[in-house]
Amino acid sequence: MARFVLVPERSELWAEARSTLHPVRVHTFGLTGEIAAEVGGERILLATPTQVDFESRRLRSGGALIDRELQRRLDVPRYPSIRAELVTASPGVEPDSLRLIGTLGFHGVTRTLDVEVKVRLEDSATLLVEGGRPIDMRDFGLPPPSFLLFKVDPLVQVRARLVARKDEAPVRLRAE
Repeated sequence: MARFVLVPERSELWAEARSTLHPVRVHTFGLTGEIAAEVGGERILLATPTQVDFESRRLRSGGALIDRELQRRLDVPRYPSIRAELVTASPGVEPDSLRLIGTLGFHGVTRTLDVEVKVRLEDSATLLVEGGRPIDMRDFGLPPPSFLLFKVDPLVQVRARLVARKDEAPVRLRAE
């Protein structure tokens, strides 16, 4: 089992929601965490402990008004971080994909979610994990924003690209 550590400046997350006026897009770099992976043969299998963290204050749209409202709704001082943790991984439909089941802790609520991801080695020491899925913001206690004619759809399409470098420290497996 190999341990990989996320490269924050290359690991990023995008989220996009539809609205009555225009799409609302947010983006961030700075994801941190670690990935345990069994690398060998034709398939890479992720294992526990695998976790990804980022600071909710880092989510930005590029528009001051939207960013201010986003930070207010996320209640950043009270909920400063977002964490995803892997529970199980199994082979996906494609040869280089995995079906992950994990938990997402966001805005004081933790939910179990599944996602199909592509996993590959960029080189012998760099692991890439990419995937996405829609998330309903109401599942995390966040009603969709609405101002006069501006209404945001509660389904947000979230995508992530994780880039991790191999760490030579041994992986500590979590007891089941």
